[in-house]
Amino acid sequence: MAILPILRFPDPGLRTACRPVTIFDSRLAALAGDLADTMRAAPGIGITAAHVGILERLTVIELDGPASQRVYVNPQVTWSSPDMQRHTEGSVSMPGVTDEVERPARIRVSWQDLEGRNHDEEADGLLAVCLQHEIDQLDGIFWIDRLSRLKRERIVKKFRKAGA
Repeated sequence: MAILPILRFPDPGLRTACRPVTIFDSRLAALAGDLADTMRAAPGIGITAAHVGILERLTVIELDGPASQRVYVNPQVTWSSPDMQRHTEGSVSMPGVTDEVERPARIRVSWQDLEGRNHDEEADGLLAVCLQHEIDQLDGIFWIDRLSRLKRERIVKKFRKAGA
């Protein structure tokens, strides 16, 4: 496995929608492994192929270390609850800055695994937050786009001031 270079904000690749994965092979499995290594080194709890400049719908999430690793290929939110939750978010592409983002508290997601099998899952709590955050990234929506203009400008200024 390899640690891949992570795109840094404001790289345009972070705001580019990813294409669906259509070939489920050893290259895809190796990419998932490389993403996991890259995420751990960052460090983070979620990463997409877009974060490393590969515009394919693939994300890896680890909420509680390597044993909790989940790989989602072509994930899509198919339902979201009307009740909302706020959670502090950030990005491996914009290290050192975070802010609270409001998102649906519960979601249903459809996705494929590395062999191309279809799955559906309901999620809440931190998993729901992470899935929505990473699926946004796959859709070309960077996490700060979910903030008010004032908060977004403050985050960008803080990130630039930190020498990013």
